[in-house]
Amino acid sequence: MRSTFHGLEVAKRGMAVQQMALYTTGHNIANANTPGYSRQRVNFVQSEPYPPASMNRPQIPGQMGTGVEAGSIERVRDHFLDYQYRNEASKSGYWSARSETIAKMEEIMNEPSEFGLGKALTQFWESLQDLSANPENEGARAVVRQRGIAVAESFHYLNTSLSQIRTDIGQEIKTGLLAVNSILKQISELNDQIKTVEPNGYLPNDLYDKRDALVDELSKYFQVKVETVPSGGNALDIAEGVYEISLVNQDGSTIKVVAKDGYSKLFVEPSVNPVNDRTNPDGYVSKIQIEGASGALTTISDSDFGNLANGRIKSLIELYGYGPNRDNVKGYYPDMLADLDKMAYSFAAIFNAQHRQGYGLNNSNGIDFFELNADNTTGKGAAASIKVSDVIVNDLSQIAASAKSGESGNGNNALYLSMIKDVQITNSLAPLPSGNGATVSVPIIGGTVQTFYQGLIGKIGVDGQQAERMKTNAETLAAYVDNNRQSVSSVSLDEEMTNMIKFQHAYNAAARMITTIDEMLDKIINNMGVSGR
Repeated sequence: MRSTFHGLEVAKRGMAVQQMALYTTGHNIANANTPGYSRQRVNFVQSEPYPPASMNRPQIPGQMGTGVEAGSIERVRDHFLDYQYRNEASKSGYWSARSETIAKMEEIMNEPSEFGLGKALTQFWESLQDLSANPENEGARAVVRQRGIAVAESFHYLNTSLSQIRTDIGQEIKTGLLAVNSILKQISELNDQIKTVEPNGYLPNDLYDKRDALVDELSKYFQVKVETVPSGGNALDIAEGVYEISLVNQDGSTIKVVAKDGYSKLFVEPSVNPVNDRTNPDGYVSKIQIEGASGALTTISDSDFGNLANGRIKSLIELYGYGPNRDNVKGYYPDMLADLDKMAYSFAAIFNAQHRQGYGLNNSNGIDFFELNADNTTGKGAAASIKVSDVIVNDLSQIAASAKSGESGNGNNALYLSMIKDVQITNSLAPLPSGNGATVSVPIIGGTVQTFYQGLIGKIGVDGQQAERMKTNAETLAAYVDNNRQSVSSVSLDEEMTNMIKFQHAYNAAARMITTIDEMLDKIINNMGVSGR
């Protein structure tokens, strides 16, 4: 026969579980503003009914409930929303880095404006036209010299500034990989802690939250794939287990960076710091090395960078420059610097060729207006080295404004020099404006020096707009998914207050049940069977 005290046990269990639910509600309220915290709930489970199925069970109309117990305390989290958010976060990281860096390039180029290279070139052409009208005027010659110096200094400024930004991008790659390695280490350490807790039948919810926050942060640098491995032992069925994390490629292949028994370290080769590393003065990335816990190396070579899925590191490498060696580097900033070199070389080469055909006030001939130290085929080094020749700087009479020997008042060659802005470069050959059939070999840039530069500025503008648009789209989608995720996982104070009242009333009701049963037992024990006393 069932115990007289059966009801007390049922009520006691009810009080204990409602009390646990109140404590959990208090924990949620306390962490309402904790970043990365997921609200928790107590899973109420009916305890085993009485009597259990057996041969000697008592004959009663049916099984009676024995109350409630706490099955587990789990966090409320939707892992599908986590997956969506991490995919969008990697896209956001890619386009954010691209947008920010192209914006810096736009600020440096500063076009259209009154202070950019375009304006310096325009003023240079205008000064030559003025000189053609007054070839013997000392002031006009001085203006040409100063405008030429301004053009050279503008090339220097653009080359130096873009190179410095590129160096900063290299430092950001190194800093980013240090952050990635730190995140991987922390995730592995959390895996180890979780492996010691789950086999005992507990759910380390706070450790889960910390680990997921780290994975969210990692997804900004690389697109990642998360797989779970059971911890073993007496782990609950709803235990999340150990995370194994892999980098994802566009073709679907993966590279594991966190395993059940350790983590990998990532680093680039060669060094991306052209200031301190003499073996890599130009700065480029040839491969990403992934060193596993056992010391085994996995290599992502420069030819595979395009196959990497989205992420901030991929974007930074594409901006900084990558290739098998320093002679075959491609990337947004290297391409811009190379184009700037081609433009400076073509401009100086055509200008010098035409200037050599003219004559100065003292009948001098064959003098270069600009000096530069650059590769004849690619123009590499031209933007950094171009300058007005010392001969011109020291003697204004050497400026070859005349087209004929002995005619100091002839300004036709200065006019020809001003027409260089309209010289069409075809198949690396540029005809001289003097019209004598002479040509000069220059790097292929297409069109004229002027239109080539306009094309560069237009490309930067279009690429910057696209990057900003894609960044906005990615951030909007990431925010949308995160809002959905927060609606599931974050703490709502209104909901917690409602739960608190609900659990309080349930606790009070269970306590009242104990009081009622106590009165019944008091009646049985103290007030029954008293006749004959």
